[in-house]
Amino acid sequence: DHCVNLAAKKQELQAFVVYDRYPGLVLVVAPSRTNDIKSVKDLAGKKVGVSAPGSSTDFFLKYMLKKNGVDPTSAAVIGVGLGATAVAAMEQGQIDAAVMLDPSVTVLQGSHKDLRILSDTRTQKDTLETFGGEYPGGALYSTAAWVAKHEKETQALTNAILATLAWIHSHSPEEIMAKMPEETVGKNKDLYLAALKNTIPMYSETGKMDPKGADAVLAVFSVGSPEVANAKIDVSKTFTNTFVEQAKKTTGNAK
Repeated sequence: DHCVNLAAKKQELQAFVVYDRYPGLVLVVAPSRTNDIKSVKDLAGKKVGVSAPGSSTDFFLKYMLKKNGVDPTSAAVIGVGLGATAVAAMEQGQIDAAVMLDPSVTVLQGSHKDLRILSDTRTQKDTLETFGGEYPGGALYSTAAWVAKHEKETQALTNAILATLAWIHSHSPEEIMAKMPEETVGKNKDLYLAALKNTIPMYSETGKMDPKGADAVLAVFSVGSPEVANAKIDVSKTFTNTFVEQAKKTTGNAK
């Protein structure tokens, strides 16, 4: 999304390998409002938490509101951060809903079995329904000029990411967790494992940018940013699959 956002400011950035094919954003209803809020349309006039105003979570909220026929500015946006602060805001009823990420969503689901989720872009199903294709949640990128002048370095970075993705998809969540530092896993291993199982599908199997995904990023940010909407951005210039294709020929890691 930075590549698209900054293209509106005439800064030419280029993504060259994707590692997150889904954004992992989850629109969740606060436990105390489960019976009151049953669809995105019900968020009009409600307080909705985002990591921070102007963040990707904020843009996602506005996109979802517009997609469901609701004024994107009709919900009151409240910055609640990520992690423990977002979970606390939800459980204490400070907000009516929130756009969250894992492991926070898994934490809430563990405490509230009837937690209502309005959109879950950790999954392929909701991502495709929401955006019409994959939505690149994370990628390596640099300036287009740097990529053009440093093809060897760009290829090496691409190869490393693809090797990592191949390793992730060839090992079980339990095997992956066993390799993680104890301070990362934390005391609640079951919770970490559950969050890991929820997030592994988000990781790309190919490293390729889906052109529909790039278009989706532009569509999302156009809703919340008039600057992006009016910039006439050529999204095809914000990414290249050349290095992933080359890796496929030389390393066999890319599918």
